[in-house]
Amino acid sequence: MTEYEKMVKGLIYDPLDDEIMSEQQKYQDRLWEFNQLKPSDHDKKLAYMKEVFAECGDDCYIELPFHANWGGHHLHLGSGVYSNSNLTLVDDGHIYVGDRVMFGPNVTVATANHPFEAELRRKGLQYNKDVYIGENAWIAAGVMIVPGVHIGRNTVIGAGSVVTKDIPDNVLAVGNPCRVIRTLSDEDRKSVTKFQ
Repeated sequence: MTEYEKMVKGLIYDPLDDEIMSEQQKYQDRLWEFNQLKPSDHDKKLAYMKEVFAECGDDCYIELPFHANWGGHHLHLGSGVYSNSNLTLVDDGHIYVGDRVMFGPNVTVATANHPFEAELRRKGLQYNKDVYIGENAWIAAGVMIVPGVHIGRNTVIGAGSVVTKDIPDNVLAVGNPCRVIRTLSDEDRKSVTKFQ
């Protein structure tokens, strides 16, 4: 089995393998070009997302700069996804983002992990765990999401949180480590409508 095949299967592998590095470099070069685009280059931005991302729904928007190990090649976006600037994806594994998810500035989503065994780390080996973010989630400014996490539908992750375990649907979760504070309710809807 090649190192690339191990990577795809979520097994421990060498990310500095020549085949992997050669493939990854192509996406890194494309990402550099993407980050040079002007804010008004909507069509060019969309073309990049449709060509490079694993999936990209309709009406997605990413404020630049955007950072990703594989240029977003392992990113699956639903429709209506919005990202503020400095979204950082360690997308060696896959990242699945549902419809209408919102990312605040300076969010990091990581899929790559390193073994606890020092000898394996010394060899530079890693493995990947996919991340899932449910539809309508709001990931606020400065959130960090670690490998293998699932975040539920309609959930809000508060600013600066470090998400180290799964978070269910329809909750507000905050902190380091991130934990559920409460279930979202009709009262949340009422508190916003009074400003309309």
